Amino acid sequence: MPVQTESITFRSGSETLAGYLALPDGPGPYPALIAIHEVFGLNENMQDIARRYAEQGYVTLSVDLFANRNRAICMLRFFGGMIFNSTDNGGIHDLKASLDWLSARPEVDPKRVGAVGYCMGGGFAIAWACTDQRLKAIAPYYGMNPRPLEAVRRLCPVVGSYPTGDFTTGAGRKLDTTLGEYAIPHDIKIYDGAKHSFMNDHGSNYDAAAAGDSWQRTLAFFREHIG
Repeated sequence: MPVQTESITFRSGSETLAGYLALPDGPGPYPALIAIHEVFGLNENMQDIARRYAEQGYVTLSVDLFANRNRAICMLRFFGGMIFNSTDNGGIHDLKASLDWLSARPEVDPKRVGAVGYCMGGGFAIAWACTDQRLKAIAPYYGMNPRPLEAVRRLCPVVGSYPTGDFTTGAGRKLDTTLGEYAIPHDIKIYDGAKHSFMNDHGSNYDAAAAGDSWQRTLAFFREHIG
Protein backbone atom coordinates (compact mmCIF):
# COMPACT_ATOMS: atom_id res chain seq x y z
CA MET A 1 0.00 0.00 0.00
CA PRO A 2 1.45 3.44 -0.89
CA VAL A 3 2.19 5.64 2.10
CA GLN A 4 2.54 9.31 2.92
CA THR A 5 4.97 10.58 5.56
CA GLU A 6 5.50 13.78 7.48
CA SER A 7 7.38 15.09 10.48
CA ILE A 8 5.01 16.35 13.17
CA THR A 9 4.98 17.99 16.59
CA PHE A 10 2.52 17.71 19.44
CA ARG A 11 2.13 19.00 22.97
CA SER A 12 2.80 17.01 26.10
CA GLY A 13 1.95 19.24 29.03
CA SER A 14 4.08 22.37 28.65
CA GLU A 15 6.55 20.73 26.27
CA THR A 16 6.62 20.15 22.53
CA LEU A 17 7.54 16.68 21.32
CA ALA A 18 8.11 15.44 17.80
CA GLY A 19 7.43 12.38 15.71
CA TYR A 20 7.44 10.80 12.29
CA LEU A 21 3.99 9.99 10.92
CA ALA A 22 3.32 7.43 8.19
CA LEU A 23 -0.17 7.12 6.70
CA PRO A 24 -1.71 4.65 4.27
CA ASP A 25 -2.80 6.26 1.02
CA GLY A 26 -6.54 6.93 1.30
CA PRO A 27 -9.07 8.59 3.61
CA GLY A 28 -9.51 5.78 6.15
CA PRO A 29 -10.33 5.61 8.96
CA TYR A 30 -7.54 3.13 9.68
CA PRO A 31 -6.31 1.35 12.79
CA ALA A 32 -3.31 3.12 14.30
CA LEU A 33 -0.08 2.40 16.16
CA ILE A 34 2.35 4.32 18.33
CA ALA A 35 5.90 3.04 17.71
CA ILE A 36 8.28 3.62 20.65
CA HIS A 37 12.00 3.72 20.04
CA GLU A 38 15.03 2.15 21.68
CA VAL A 39 17.67 4.25 23.44
CA PHE A 40 18.88 5.34 19.99
CA GLY A 41 15.87 7.64 19.63
CA LEU A 42 13.84 8.37 16.53
CA ASN A 43 16.36 7.19 13.95
CA GLU A 44 16.17 5.84 10.41
CA ASN A 45 15.21 2.40 11.69
CA MET A 46 12.17 3.77 13.52
CA GLN A 47 11.13 5.71 10.45
CA ASP A 48 11.37 2.48 8.46
CA ILE A 49 9.19 0.75 11.05
CA ALA A 50 6.53 3.44 10.71
CA ARG A 51 6.50 3.12 6.92
CA ARG A 52 6.33 -0.67 7.04
CA TYR A 53 3.27 -0.66 9.29
CA ALA A 54 1.63 2.03 7.16
CA GLU A 55 2.15 -0.19 4.12
CA GLN A 56 0.11 -2.80 6.01
CA GLY A 57 -2.76 -0.36 6.59
CA TYR A 58 -1.90 1.19 9.98
CA VAL A 59 -1.49 4.91 10.59
CA THR A 60 1.77 4.84 12.53
CA LEU A 61 3.41 7.51 14.65
CA SER A 62 7.04 6.91 15.63
CA VAL A 63 7.26 9.22 18.60
CA ASP A 64 10.50 10.97 19.60
CA LEU A 65 10.66 10.93 23.39
CA PHE A 66 14.02 12.72 23.28
CA ALA A 67 12.87 15.68 21.17
CA ASN A 68 14.33 19.00 22.34
CA ARG A 69 15.83 17.24 25.34
CA ASN A 70 19.19 15.91 26.49
CA ARG A 71 19.13 12.20 25.65
CA ALA A 72 21.35 11.11 28.56
CA ILE A 73 19.20 12.98 31.07
CA CYS A 74 16.05 11.60 29.46
CA MET A 75 17.34 8.05 29.72
CA LEU A 76 18.18 8.46 33.40
CA ARG A 77 14.76 9.95 34.05
CA PHE A 78 12.92 7.31 32.03
CA PHE A 79 14.74 4.31 33.46
CA GLY A 80 14.44 5.71 36.97
CA GLY A 81 10.73 6.15 36.43
CA MET A 82 10.38 2.62 35.10
CA ILE A 83 12.12 1.25 38.20
CA PHE A 84 10.40 3.31 40.87
CA ASN A 85 7.04 4.18 39.32
CA SER A 86 6.67 2.05 36.21
CA THR A 87 3.13 2.94 35.25
CA ASP A 88 3.03 6.65 36.14
CA ASN A 89 6.06 8.64 34.99
CA GLY A 90 7.04 11.28 32.47
CA GLY A 91 7.54 8.80 29.64
CA ILE A 92 4.05 7.36 30.12
CA HIS A 93 2.56 10.86 30.19
CA ASP A 94 4.30 11.68 26.91
CA LEU A 95 2.98 8.51 25.29
CA LYS A 96 -0.56 9.25 26.40
CA ALA A 97 -0.22 12.71 24.88
CA SER A 98 1.03 11.17 21.64
CA LEU A 99 -2.05 8.97 21.49
CA ASP A 100 -4.30 11.97 22.22
CA TRP A 101 -2.80 13.65 19.16
CA LEU A 102 -2.92 10.58 16.93
CA SER A 103 -6.49 9.59 17.87
CA ALA A 104 -7.73 13.04 16.84
CA ARG A 105 -6.49 12.58 13.28
CA PRO A 106 -9.38 12.08 10.82
CA GLU A 107 -7.57 9.13 9.23
CA VAL A 108 -7.59 7.20 12.53
CA ASP A 109 -10.22 4.95 14.06
CA PRO A 110 -9.66 5.70 17.78
CA LYS A 111 -11.30 2.43 18.78
CA ARG A 112 -8.56 0.43 17.02
CA VAL A 113 -5.22 1.60 18.37
CA GLY A 114 -2.17 -0.21 19.68
CA ALA A 115 1.55 0.19 20.33
CA VAL A 116 4.82 -1.44 19.41
CA GLY A 117 8.06 -0.78 21.27
CA TYR A 118 11.69 -1.87 21.28
CA CYS A 119 13.89 -2.35 24.37
CA MET A 120 13.18 0.82 26.39
CA GLY A 121 10.16 1.32 24.15
CA GLY A 122 9.00 -2.25 24.75
CA GLY A 123 9.05 -1.69 28.49
CA PHE A 124 7.15 1.54 28.02
CA ALA A 125 4.54 -0.19 25.85
CA ILE A 126 3.81 -2.76 28.56
CA ALA A 127 3.70 -0.26 31.43
CA TRP A 128 1.62 2.22 29.45
CA ALA A 129 -0.96 -0.37 28.46
CA CYS A 130 -1.48 -1.24 32.13
CA THR A 131 -3.03 2.20 32.66
CA ASP A 132 -4.58 3.16 29.32
CA GLN A 133 -7.57 1.18 28.11
CA ARG A 134 -7.48 2.90 24.73
CA LEU A 135 -4.72 0.50 23.74
CA LYS A 136 -6.26 -2.68 22.34
CA ALA A 137 -3.06 -4.62 21.53
CA ILE A 138 0.67 -4.13 22.09
CA ALA A 139 3.85 -5.66 20.67
CA PRO A 140 6.84 -5.31 23.01
CA TYR A 141 10.24 -6.37 21.69
CA TYR A 142 12.87 -7.28 24.31
CA GLY A 143 11.25 -5.00 26.89
CA MET A 144 11.32 -5.12 30.68
CA ASN A 145 8.22 -5.68 32.80
CA PRO A 146 6.57 -3.06 35.03
CA ARG A 147 6.90 -3.11 38.78
CA PRO A 148 5.00 -4.61 40.43
CA LEU A 149 4.46 -7.34 37.84
CA GLU A 150 0.86 -7.72 39.02
CA ALA A 151 0.11 -4.49 37.14
CA VAL A 152 -0.10 -6.57 33.95
CA ARG A 153 -3.45 -7.95 35.08
CA ARG A 154 -4.89 -4.83 33.41
CA LEU A 155 -3.10 -5.41 30.10
CA CYS A 156 -4.67 -5.64 26.68
CA PRO A 157 -3.66 -8.56 24.38
CA VAL A 158 0.13 -8.84 23.96
CA VAL A 159 2.39 -10.24 21.24
CA GLY A 160 5.96 -10.19 22.54
CA SER A 161 9.32 -11.13 21.01
CA TYR A 162 12.53 -11.75 22.97
CA PRO A 163 16.02 -13.17 22.28
CA THR A 164 17.80 -15.86 24.30
CA GLY A 165 20.68 -15.03 26.60
CA ASP A 166 19.57 -11.43 26.99
CA PHE A 167 18.83 -9.36 30.09
CA THR A 168 15.18 -9.30 28.93
CA THR A 169 14.79 -13.06 28.35
CA GLY A 170 13.62 -13.73 31.89
CA ALA A 171 11.19 -10.83 31.68
CA GLY A 172 9.66 -12.35 28.56
CA ARG A 173 9.21 -15.73 30.22
CA LYS A 174 7.70 -14.16 33.34
CA LEU A 175 5.34 -12.09 31.23
CA ASP A 176 4.23 -15.20 29.35
CA THR A 177 3.46 -17.06 32.58
CA THR A 178 1.74 -14.14 34.28
CA LEU A 179 -0.47 -13.28 31.31
CA GLY A 180 -1.54 -16.92 31.24
CA GLU A 181 -2.47 -16.75 34.91
CA TYR A 182 -4.63 -13.68 34.23
CA ALA A 183 -6.13 -15.24 31.06
CA ILE A 184 -5.01 -12.31 28.90
CA PRO A 185 -4.66 -13.22 25.20
CA HIS A 186 -0.97 -13.31 24.35
CA ASP A 187 1.71 -14.72 22.07
CA ILE A 188 5.19 -14.57 23.62
CA LYS A 189 8.11 -16.12 21.78
CA ILE A 190 11.78 -16.48 22.73
CA TYR A 191 14.08 -16.65 19.69
CA ASP A 192 16.94 -19.08 20.20
CA GLY A 193 20.27 -17.62 19.13
CA ALA A 194 18.95 -14.12 18.50
CA LYS A 195 20.48 -11.14 20.28
CA HIS A 196 19.16 -7.93 21.75
CA SER A 197 17.84 -5.49 19.13
CA PHE A 198 17.47 -8.27 16.56
CA MET A 199 14.68 -6.37 14.81
CA ASN A 200 16.88 -3.39 13.96
CA ASP A 201 18.13 -4.03 10.43
CA HIS A 202 20.46 -1.02 10.72
CA GLY A 203 22.32 -2.57 13.67
CA SER A 204 24.95 -5.25 14.16
CA ASN A 205 22.58 -7.61 16.01
CA TYR A 206 20.01 -7.82 13.22
CA ASP A 207 18.71 -11.38 12.82
CA ALA A 208 16.77 -11.85 9.60
CA ALA A 209 15.08 -15.08 10.67
CA ALA A 210 13.93 -13.80 14.07
CA ALA A 211 12.95 -10.42 12.63
CA GLY A 212 10.95 -11.96 9.81
CA ASP A 213 9.10 -14.43 12.01
CA SER A 214 8.32 -11.85 14.70
CA TRP A 215 7.08 -9.41 12.03
CA GLN A 216 4.60 -11.98 10.67
CA ARG A 217 3.45 -12.96 14.17
CA THR A 218 2.93 -9.33 15.11
CA LEU A 219 1.01 -8.53 11.94
CA ALA A 220 -1.26 -11.55 12.45
CA PHE A 221 -1.88 -10.56 16.08
CA PHE A 222 -2.67 -6.96 15.19
CA ARG A 223 -5.01 -8.08 12.41
CA GLU A 224 -6.91 -10.17 14.93
CA HIS A 225 -7.22 -7.49 17.60
CA ILE A 226 -7.22 -4.10 15.88
CA GLY A 227 -6.90 -4.68 12.12
